[in-house]
Amino acid sequence: MDPKEIAGLVLFGTPLAPMDPKEIAGLVSVGILLMLVVVIIVLFTVFVKRKNKLLEAQAKAQETFERELAESQIEIREETLRNISWELHDNIGQLMTLAKIQVQTAAEQPENYEEASETIGTALNELRALSKLINPEATRKMSLKEAIETEITRFNRLNFINSSLAIEGTPERIDPKKEIILFRILQEFFSNTIKHSKASNLSVALHYDKKYLQILAKDDGVGFADESTSTGIGLRNMKNRAKLINAELQVFSEKGKGTSLHMEYYYE
Repeated sequence: MDPKEIAGLVLFGTPLAPMDPKEIAGLVSVGILLMLVVVIIVLFTVFVKRKNKLLEAQAKAQETFERELAESQIEIREETLRNISWELHDNIGQLMTLAKIQVQTAAEQPENYEEASETIGTALNELRALSKLINPEATRKMSLKEAIETEITRFNRLNFINSSLAIEGTPERIDPKKEIILFRILQEFFSNTIKHSKASNLSVALHYDKKYLQILAKDDGVGFADESTSTGIGLRNMKNRAKLINAELQVFSEKGKGTSLHMEYYYE
């Protein structure tokens, strides 16, 4: 039928002839197909948006990680330089001053020559130990275990605090970037223990499991009752860094009973 005739029938109220079932089925199929196309387009658009958001979040997380890593490296370097400066001035400098006095008085007291020799020998040993900190390449190649051992040895050698390190399990090699952040968290705890806790003893334990590394550090200092009132403890910074590498960190303290750090890092 001509389209004009159909239009005329509609205008004058003449009912159209019923459609063929095949035509109806065709129209339904086309409608369903169009709906599927629309659904696919909507789902694809949502997927692309979510993917872009995920990529943006990953890029932001990586940027944050790299920034914290750089800051941790700078802080470790600054802490190392402070240690070197202190040891050169207050430790080795005093030893050499003592050796000079012993040599100057040796003309009247010959036994001072032997004492001066021993003092100079002690100073040389201190310089050898210090050279490990001065060499950045050696420090960079240290594992977490070796870096902690170096700190504990230094504390005991300089009589800062009576320190001990216990290791259980087989040490696992962790991503060096993650190790730097783990070490910086511990180094900050050590620094606060020595500067603020008035502790006599510091114990550190590393437990290597197949799935995770557990780190425990404890001092017997004055402790604190409330994190917000602790001086220079930097707990928020420590916790943020732990969260950045998916480590679980808890710090417990009680006034008069010391402070302890519990941290678990799960291998990836």
